[in-house]
This record gives sequence, C-alpha cells and structure tokens, in this order.
Amino acid sequence: MTRIRTRFAPSPTGYMHIGNLRTALYAYLFAKAQDGDFLLRIEDTDRARYVADAVKFIQDTLAAAHIVPDEGPDIGGDCGPYVQSERMEIYKDYAEQLVEKGFAYRCFCSHEDAPEDGEKKAFGGYDRHCRDLSPEEIERHLANGDPYVIRQKMPLNGTTTFFDVVHGNITIENSELEDQVLLKRDGMPTYNFANVIDDHLMSISHVIRGTEFITSTPKHVQLYQAFGWEPPVFVHLAPVMGKNEDGSVSKLSKRHGATSFAELVSAGYLPEAITNYVALLGWSPKSEQEIFSMEEMAKVFSLEGLSKSPAVFDYAKLDWFNGEYFKAMSDKDFAAAALPFAGELTDEIKGKWDYLAAILRTRVARFGEIAEKIAFFRALPEYGVDLFPNKKNKVTPELAATILPAARDALSSIAEWTPEAIDAALHGYLESSGYKLGTVMWPLRIALSGQKVTPGGVTELLYLLGRDESLARIGKAIEKLV
Repeated sequence: MTRIRTRFAPSPTGYMHIGNLRTALYAYLFAKAQDGDFLLRIEDTDRARYVADAVKFIQDTLAAAHIVPDEGPDIGGDCGPYVQSERMEIYKDYAEQLVEKGFAYRCFCSHEDAPEDGEKKAFGGYDRHCRDLSPEEIERHLANGDPYVIRQKMPLNGTTTFFDVVHGNITIENSELEDQVLLKRDGMPTYNFANVIDDHLMSISHVIRGTEFITSTPKHVQLYQAFGWEPPVFVHLAPVMGKNEDGSVSKLSKRHGATSFAELVSAGYLPEAITNYVALLGWSPKSEQEIFSMEEMAKVFSLEGLSKSPAVFDYAKLDWFNGEYFKAMSDKDFAAAALPFAGELTDEIKGKWDYLAAILRTRVARFGEIAEKIAFFRALPEYGVDLFPNKKNKVTPELAATILPAARDALSSIAEWTPEAIDAALHGYLESSGYKLGTVMWPLRIALSGQKVTPGGVTELLYLLGRDESLARIGKAIEKLV
C-alpha cells in the first residue's frame, strides 16, 4: 500500500488567510489519520511577490495552530531542499528532459510577443510561433545567445480527464490548454511546473488544495503523462465564503472582518478554537460532535466527509467555539492568557485580577472583548439619571435616591472588605428595608458602573472596586439624583 504523504506548499507572499490555514489543516489531518507524513514546502519562485520574513511567519502560524510538519525547511527530510529557490538545477534538468522527449520546446519570442506568465494572460495571447522551429533555426538562436523560455507542448486535440475526490471526473478540452511556460528566461520555474516536479520527487500521494487550481490541473496531468509518472490523488477544496451586508455571500475577504489566523489570534481567539472551527468549514465528521482536540480530529478525519459546496465563515459561530474553549480552561490558565488583553488596570484590579478573570471566563467570547467590558473599573463613564428607571424591578430615580444612601451606610459599616462581608451587609439591608433583591441591586449597579450590563453582580463590583472607590461612586450617584 502506498504511504500517504501530503504537503502544504504556500508562497511566502504575506499572511496565512483562513483558506490557507484550512488547506494546511486538512492535509495534516488526513496524513495523521492515515499514519502518513505531512510536509511543508515553500514555493518561492515568484520573486516579485516575495515578502521578507514570510517563511518564518508561515512556520510560526503552523506551530501556533499545532499543525506540525514531519519534513520541511529547518526540519529536514530525505526529499530536501524544501524551498523551491534552492532546487533550481532540478527544474532545469527536468525541463531539458521534456525538450529532448518532444514534450516541450524553447521559445525565443520577445516578452511583448509572448509574456512569460501564461497564467495571467488569456489563451490565444501566444501564437505558438516557436513550437515547430526547425533544428537549424533553434541552433542559430542558441549560437546567437538569444534568451528563451521553455514551453510545454500541449496536445492540440482530444481531452484531458482527471478524477477529483470532491468533484468527481473533470474533463477539459485540450484545445483550451495553452503552451504554458515551464522555465522562465532567468531559469526560474513557473508554479505549474515546479509543483509537479516537487510533488513527484517528494512522493506526494494526495494533493489537497483550493478549487482555484482545478483549471491548472489538466496541465499538471499532461506533465505527469509526459514524464511517465503516476499522478497523485487530487482533492480540490470548495472555497470559504463570507457574509455580505445585504445577506449575499462572496469569497471571504477583508471586508468581512479578520481573515487571517494572526488577525483572529490578535482579536482574542484561541488557536485551538480557530483550528477546530476551521476544520468544520467544509468537513463533516460522522457524528454530532463539534468540539474536537487536534488528536481527536486526526483520528476521525476522512476525505469522504468533505463537501463540494462552499462554506460560509460565521464569526458568531467562531465566538461560540471560543467561548466553549474558555469554559474548559482553568481559572488560572484563563487569567494568564487574558491579562495581555485587559488594557491598563488600576492597582486595585491588578491585585484582584484572578478574581475578575474568573468572572469573565464564562462571560466573554474572545479576549478582545475584555478591555471594553472592564473599562468602567478604570474610570466611571459619564451617565445620566435616565439609566436608573427599571420597570421590571420597579425602580425610579426617586426610589434610587432613597435606596442608595441607606445602602451606602450599610456598606460603610463593613470591617473587612471581602465578598462574603459585602454580601452579608447587602442582605442585612434587604431584610431591614423589605425591598426585593433586584430593587436594591439595580441602582447600585448603575452607580458603580454607569451602565446597565456588567460582568459580575453588585457584590463582585463592590469588591473589585474596593471600599473607597465604591463608596465614592455611590456618593456621586446620590448627587445626581438629589
């Protein structure tokens, strides 16, 4: 049985967006599910789009997502180098082999007559002028030192068919395939050529990539046939879409929100929650389970679960996933992870951060919400008496003006400012006053926070703000009401 070997082969041209991450994740999960190998290969032959440090960024992203290559740059393996710019002689040798076999030819046309990047010019842009040059003409060009590219000699009739795991048999008319450039004038290979050579030499059994590569696959199949090699199994993933304001969907892009793994992490999502959610964007496990560890996904992942329909990235659903991961964390781990997102803290809150974090853990969907939710601890926002009325608890500004001074007196008598003592003082006041719980707590919440919704109840707010700040804020509220 052929050993399963997959690869993730990004170009170092920027951040890893969600589609890239999902491709890497599926390739990794399939390899691990089949006890196979997952490779990282850097396809950096497009030097015009090369971004400095992008390779390290890709490696760091995979590490953060717990997608660990078995072979690749800085890891090694039997099939290296794993960076295409370090494999130039390999591509040159194989291109020359195709010329010798009659499956490729040297094209001496100028850039204007025949652009090197055939992928960006519609078919028909090059008239195949050099396809049938005589041996004498070719020798004359070579003797003159004329620059040339090497082009693939496509069949002019018939069809090319390949099987895709997701989409079934796909057939393309050969008349639609142009004589693509394999090797540029500077010796750099094109993507379509280098990836075929590398996939073969690295014994890749399954090529998992996006549907945008379907139209290139017949060209790849023709190359495999020219060399007499067995093609890998092709798996083209449906795109990830985003919701537009009008309710329609389009390919996920910046206008939909954060679209890269790094941006989502910066927004306060856990890497584990991101990868868990992304795994389900186009793959269905054979159960109702949604929360998976990487190890659990690797055990049950299969290509049969892939969908041919586009998946829609739903930020609300990602919030739910992240919240579930927060709930599974210990208070200590959450407090440590959340602190960098908290913003500037008062000395009082710094000393009670673990207590506040334990309250926040089940009340936020991502770390990025924390700074705004706790901003009132740092500074009491401006608010008006219009916040005090509450029909449910039958609170009016006049009643609040009666309750707050008495509640302040009850709190002022506390000897040691602890949650237990604060709670006892409040309940003592409730018993003596005869008011219902909500009737007393509502004006206190407004006075302490200047807002209707807070993380934690009144007892927690009082404790976190501390005695002096709490009593001072209640005093300010009384001044507003009288």
